Amino acid sequence: MNDGVAQDHSIPTTVGLQVPAAPQQLTLLRALAETVTLLADFDIGEVNDIRLVLDEVAMLLVRDAVPGTALDCDLTCDSDGVTVRVSAVASSATALDDHSLSWHIVRSLTDSVRTVKGLAALPAAGYPTVVEFRWVRKSRG
Repeated sequence: MNDGVAQDHSIPTTVGLQVPAAPQQLTLLRALAETVTLLADFDIGEVNDIRLVLDEVAMLLVRDAVPGTALDCDLTCDSDGVTVRVSAVASSATALDDHSLSWHIVRSLTDSVRTVKGLAALPAAGYPTVVEFRWVRKSRG
């Protein structure tokens, strides 16, 4: 998938995308995750799992996002794996539902996950929320 060009995975590479926080925009995030992880020589099973986890996290954030705000996504690949950071501005101060099926999928398929919900500067502006997960490479491409 790398067009015959050797990939240097020892240097971390970050690729990011910002889209409106709306369900129809998640296709772009899935495509980003698939492209970045394939280029980083993850196997197809890992690519599919990473894409699934990103989709679950992004959907949770979109459901609680302040209307008209953006969803930011950064994927950082290195020789050991990939770290994905997704953020949005949430409309509620409560934490994401960590007992949902989505969180079960996220916890089951990742090596680590953390969520940070910030304080709102103005309550009407929303609460900055970040979800970060780490996927450690299981195989070498």
